Amino acid sequence: MARDTIDITPVGGVAELAATLEAGCKPPSDFRIGTEHEKFGFNVADLSPIPYAGERGVEAVLSGMERLLGWERIDDNGLIIGLADPVGGGAISIEPGGQFELSGAPLENLHQTCRETNCHLAQVRQVAEPLGIGFLGLGMTPTWRREDVPAMPKSRYEIMTRYMPKVGTLGLDMMYRTSTIQVNLDFADEADMRKKMRVGLALQPVATAIFANSPFTDGKPNGFRSFRAEIWKDTDNDRSGGLPIAFDEGFGFEAYVEWAIDVPMYFVKRGSAYHDVTGTTFRQFMNGALKGVIPDPEPTLGDWNNHLSTLFPDVRLKKYLEMRGADGGPWRRICALPALWVGLLYDPGILDQAWQMVRDWTDGERAALRDAVPRGGLETPFRGTTVLEIAKEMAALSREGLKRRARINDGGQDERVHLAAVEETLASGLSPADVMLRRYHGEWKGDLARAFADYAY
Repeated sequence: MARDTIDITPVGGVAELAATLEAGCKPPSDFRIGTEHEKFGFNVADLSPIPYAGERGVEAVLSGMERLLGWERIDDNGLIIGLADPVGGGAISIEPGGQFELSGAPLENLHQTCRETNCHLAQVRQVAEPLGIGFLGLGMTPTWRREDVPAMPKSRYEIMTRYMPKVGTLGLDMMYRTSTIQVNLDFADEADMRKKMRVGLALQPVATAIFANSPFTDGKPNGFRSFRAEIWKDTDNDRSGGLPIAFDEGFGFEAYVEWAIDVPMYFVKRGSAYHDVTGTTFRQFMNGALKGVIPDPEPTLGDWNNHLSTLFPDVRLKKYLEMRGADGGPWRRICALPALWVGLLYDPGILDQAWQMVRDWTDGERAALRDAVPRGGLETPFRGTTVLEIAKEMAALSREGLKRRARINDGGQDERVHLAAVEETLASGLSPADVMLRRYHGEWKGDLARAFADYAY
């Protein structure tokens, strides 16, 4: 999220909060694709993480991007922490460890998504290369220790950094050493949201296996294909995971709200000040728990929207759905991740077939799959087959969905062209992590400096 919101409309009850989610409903003709991707900035000279301040840091890159793009500056205590495109709706922000994120504009097709990605990466290089800065596309920093990664001066991150060790052992690793690609997709109505949420949650571990790209920690193999996904299992389970309630009969906007308001908050923003309210749930906030604790203690829609942005289930509901299971990766995968989900979820017939794939999976089976995939990847066994075979079926459905959309680029290709990186992975049976591990034990000869050369944008 690029900017914490300030909407002083008072909050009513659960029904009113549910209405804020329902407001995202739109006709399929208005469905859009929003792609987010993060990357690690590093000093080309010594492969160390870049600091925030200084001539060769995050602040310098953001300021350079501001001059290049003319986007609106986002500040926190007078320091630049992001940029917002006042025309297209995209934004640039920084994650806790300096991960540089593009939150893409809502676009009509995947060809536009790929153009946006290519333009952004070219602009970042234009600013960063003269500073001796490169950017790495992996799911986790392969060599940096947690204590090596500088913290960014963003008030919400200071609160989260203090809180994370209280609720899990790996939350700081999530904040400071991981990166992701995700896609944000629309829904037509509550029933459409429900089906997309359920299919997305069930198949998110399969997407994790396809995009697994974090097999190294502290300069050596960590025993996982996606250690980033493993980290999420012990970050903060009050607000993350497979969201089993989504499979309850009658699940909808109000049920999501009932879950969300019982999750402890991180902060409440008043003016430019962030107040640490960790340990207080939004329901308690609605019932007056912060009277005498913060200024203007009545909750607002701005507080609600900020709280929604601090929930981390594998599929997150706002006025759209966020698919959150994939590791960060090279530029072709930035296009491939939204291609996989758009093909699967945006054609009603294909969505129905995807639901038939997963509808009889039990809560226990989904949880076991989510637990096993970080280590097992595509080889993970499931129901007498493997995740690889499920992934092939998932990709085949997606391919047909993209064909049916028939969105053609200037070269006469439809959106299936953007699924190529996924199809190559499934044809070989090797995830990006498997390929990297082969290189590490082979041509790299154990030298992870090669990762910065081979996987930089």
